[in-house]
Amino acid sequence: MDSIKSHEEPIFPTMSSFSGQASAGTFLPVSRSLPLTFNNDADSDSVSEAGDTGDRSLQRRHSHQNVLVDHSASVTKPFPVDITKSPLPTEFLLSPEANKLGKEEEPVLPKSLEYISCLTHLAVFGILGAVTRYMLQKLFGPTAAQVTSDGSILYLDLPANMVGSFLMGWFGVVFKADKARFSEFLAIGLSTGYLGSLTTFSGWNQKMLDLSADGEWLYAVLGFLFGLFLAAYSIILGVETAKGFRWLLRRRASSEKKDSCPKANNTYKRHIMSMILMLTFLMAFLIVSATELVKEFDKGTSKAQLWLGCLVAAPGVWIRWFLARLNGRGLGKDGQYLRWVPFGTLIANVAAASVMAALATLKKSVDTTTCNTVASGIQFGLLGCLSTVSTLMAEFNAMRESDYPWRAYAYVSFTIAVSFAMGTIIYSAPVG
Repeated sequence: MDSIKSHEEPIFPTMSSFSGQASAGTFLPVSRSLPLTFNNDADSDSVSEAGDTGDRSLQRRHSHQNVLVDHSASVTKPFPVDITKSPLPTEFLLSPEANKLGKEEEPVLPKSLEYISCLTHLAVFGILGAVTRYMLQKLFGPTAAQVTSDGSILYLDLPANMVGSFLMGWFGVVFKADKARFSEFLAIGLSTGYLGSLTTFSGWNQKMLDLSADGEWLYAVLGFLFGLFLAAYSIILGVETAKGFRWLLRRRASSEKKDSCPKANNTYKRHIMSMILMLTFLMAFLIVSATELVKEFDKGTSKAQLWLGCLVAAPGVWIRWFLARLNGRGLGKDGQYLRWVPFGTLIANVAAASVMAALATLKKSVDTTTCNTVASGIQFGLLGCLSTVSTLMAEFNAMRESDYPWRAYAYVSFTIAVSFAMGTIIYSAPVG
């Protein structure tokens, strides 16, 4: 009998397990969680959705809520009177949790408000990620530490890509479910918004394109290899250190007999207050950026590019978030082909790298202060936030630890090759 029960439990989970998934796990699926549909390639679903799934998380959340309501309606359907009638009260036979069901239910945000909350969190954290990337460029660039530069394999965005990948190992892999349990919208804002915008694939690709255009093909190849090596080991270091920190937390919690995991705080009031706060921050950021842009625009300085980048950063994050719904979908009927490829992240990175190459060509052909400021601001803000290295490394790490580790290197190599080839073609096109 024990063996039978062990086989039945994973296939038919209890109602409490479904509600747990609807509250946290389904909003931000963990890379090793059970897929929503049974298929012969479950590992493909987990690795392709390791980084992000976009607004599909909202759709899954509401679909699970509808399923729970339907189940409760079917279970509480009354039997004929002669069967259910009992001379004894049955409410005392039930647990306190069961008696509370149906009496006081926490109101749920409508889907439209959840979208607004997600978009505001993504915009605010995306702007913060872009500003942090700018600060790291200045800190390690030629004007300060002189570690990175435009003409070497140590490109300007390398520190940001390393820091973002390291933090993704913490908050996008190891503590991913804990973040979602504490606040679902904060989890999206931190991983997709901040860490996704802190790192940039298009900027990395563009610097290697510039090296190849100057005839430094060897430096361009080494720049890709060196950048991939450092970013990959940054997320590995982040994962390992986060696991060690989590082990310390669990050891301390076991000694104190307390639960170290954050409580579930996804309440209706908290969501409303969080959305209002993020809207306030977003308006403040946009007003400050617009005011400073007016002051610096005619000067054509890097600060003008920064403020313009902050104004256009949000659309880049939003587009990447919506494209992430393609991750785990696959190709063909019912997505049976290449389901392990995160097509949303792939499209975002290749598209951003291609448009950035086109803007670089435009700056060289026009060569005016206004054109350079506008094009550089779009490159830094919109395209820098549209592309991402942290999510790419999260997917790379999940594939590397899967049953098919070769997929990790095939996926990253294809992304780099296509982006570099598109940029080379755009650079070779004649400009009138």
